[in-house]
Amino acid sequence: MMSPQANHADNNNDAKKLKLEKTGAGKPSRVIHIRNIPNEVTEAEIIHLGIPFGRVTNVLVLKGKNQAFLEMADETAASTMVQYFTTCVAQLRGRAVYVQFSNHRELKTDQTHSNANASAQAALQAAQALSGSAPNEVQGGPNTVLRVIVEHMVYPVTLDVLHQLFSRFGKVLKIVTFTKNNSFQALIQYPDVVTAQSAKLSLDGQNIYNSCCTLRIEYSKLSNLNVKYNNDKSRDYTNPGLPTGDAGMEMGSMGALGPLGLGMAGLGGAAGVLASPFAAMHGLGSPLTGPYGNSAVGAAAGMPLAGFSLPGAANALGAAGLRLTGQPGGQCVLLVSNLNEEMVTPDALFTLFGVYGDVQRVKILYNKKDSALIQMAEPHQANLAMTHMDKLRMFGKQIRVMPSKHLNVQLPKEGQPDAGLTKDYTTSPLHRFKKPGSKNYQNIYPPSATLHLSNIPPSVSEEEITEAFVKNGFQVKGFKFFPSYVKLSKEDASESVLELSSDLKDRKMALIQLSSMDEAVSALIKMHNYQLSEQNHLRVSFSKSNI
Repeated sequence: MMSPQANHADNNNDAKKLKLEKTGAGKPSRVIHIRNIPNEVTEAEIIHLGIPFGRVTNVLVLKGKNQAFLEMADETAASTMVQYFTTCVAQLRGRAVYVQFSNHRELKTDQTHSNANASAQAALQAAQALSGSAPNEVQGGPNTVLRVIVEHMVYPVTLDVLHQLFSRFGKVLKIVTFTKNNSFQALIQYPDVVTAQSAKLSLDGQNIYNSCCTLRIEYSKLSNLNVKYNNDKSRDYTNPGLPTGDAGMEMGSMGALGPLGLGMAGLGGAAGVLASPFAAMHGLGSPLTGPYGNSAVGAAAGMPLAGFSLPGAANALGAAGLRLTGQPGGQCVLLVSNLNEEMVTPDALFTLFGVYGDVQRVKILYNKKDSALIQMAEPHQANLAMTHMDKLRMFGKQIRVMPSKHLNVQLPKEGQPDAGLTKDYTTSPLHRFKKPGSKNYQNIYPPSATLHLSNIPPSVSEEEITEAFVKNGFQVKGFKFFPSYVKLSKEDASESVLELSSDLKDRKMALIQLSSMDEAVSALIKMHNYQLSEQNHLRVSFSKSNI
């Protein structure tokens, strides 16, 4: 692997071969000089700055000098580009770059130069193909509105996640999300074509999370989005005063996008893999957009986000020029400290942390029993658990949750003293997320005093459930079944009534409110998997709403 010093030297040699003169605004030339470029910028990203203005014929990137040269097919295109960027700041990977005419009349590069480089050649060919697109193609030409299709959507992708990702390239004006052809899609509007091009170039084909949630991006035929509501499905960041709208109306307005020709053409027919669990998930909160500490983007959504890069999103965020923060190397092991030694058990930690991911192993430390190691199935689950549970009160003590330096939790060797402090849960039937695309991913919320109960058989009444909680030492402040269907006699049975009553058999979900969040945490640990009938065990998670 080439050392940075060697690479830097090569770049300086490039500069000497090109005989760089002092740069200035200069006379019009079809060669454009771009300064202050980020180190990791590619030839393709430089080319895409020029595409909206005309055909690009050559490119040279001098990384050691943080400069690049772009040759346009004619002087008019170059002049239009320079003029445009005097009124609008050009950006590459979030950094302002300076665009001016070069003193060179053309860009002559010998065989040692970047133009001989395969990636530059490929980028030029791709750019020429793009700028030569036939106008009657199904997708639009270069435009300020991008259409984004998320394929292989194993984990939820919300409007806020999209906003965080696409904001790295410039100001996002509007987003509309919808489900079409069983795939989750979004329309994203930028203020100008250049920003939209940059985002498309960097993110098209990237995965939001490792090996899944692949972004397919094309230009929309629409040049402006008409957003009526600011909510989980659509948002106009230029008009924060819009109403949230009625859910039924929102879905109706999303459906109205159908006739606008937003078909699947140009994507090889690749639709979202996990259609059914996610058919309507885009209106639900994502675990990634919860209250993340001290971060600060997505404020329009009232959800601070930016300081926290999407866990596992190495591909897309790398393309966006972001440094992944959080757990180094995508670790799955957490260190939990300040536990209540008298009460904590591996099972209690398995159940509580299991709300945010599938716990594989738990080890309470033999010589320090107020601390434990917890191994989650996925790095992003570890991040979720850390986000929601650091400083949470558990059994009367405020616990601390942080990444561990260990890559996995070792099981004790035979004969080693352990006293049942280490447990392997790999094959546990109680994992909530083992099914890809599980609906449980849509219902991850921060700890609260209200618990969501499910898997309640119709035969079990409110009294029996509250009594079970009271008997186990909990103070119930409120209880509500939902949705509350009414049993009707056969005489009343119209078609719509039959539709409602047919849901009675699996209607039993409920909210139960406890006296405090501390008590709700204990109740979740104690009552999750509580046996209600021969076949039914109670499922307990935190709720997003109060009673």
